[in-house]
Amino acid sequence: MTIAPKLRHYLDALDADYELIEHTPTETATQNAAVCHVPPDRVAKAVLLDMPEEYLLAVLPSDRRVGLGDLRSALGQKPRLADEEEVALIFSDCVIGAVPALGFGYGVATIVDDTLEEKPDIYFEGGDHVSLIHMDQAEFARLTRPARHGRFSEPSQ
Repeated sequence: MTIAPKLRHYLDALDADYELIEHTPTETATQNAAVCHVPPDRVAKAVLLDMPEEYLLAVLPSDRRVGLGDLRSALGQKPRLADEEEVALIFSDCVIGAVPALGFGYGVATIVDDTLEEKPDIYFEGGDHVSLIHMDQAEFARLTRPARHGRFSEPSQ
């Protein structure tokens, strides 16, 4: 797999300007950063949350974690981390652990951590463990414009 079909369709439909970077297999977004020699705060990871009314994809830098308390305050609801079965159901054309940072391509509401807006460019999973999508900040901002935005991440320990 080089890029998940739904992701490719979404990017093509929006005439997105991006680069596909293939790399040796990895298991985490932080490992992607290391293998591709990219600062980990420029690699966006996606975490699927189950909310009372819908799923929500939280997008944040790979070197940070979701601050559930901060997210609860921002949303006014208590999110729960979705389990692997839920992730596999929604992101059916992706490998577990390689969810793309563009939830709208999968019909999932999205919230983007504001810390990503400070980066000149962004990398994120292409749907497998051997490819990254790379785009500049302006393009990432355009594609995530309909998303909610806020500060909900905290440094990983």
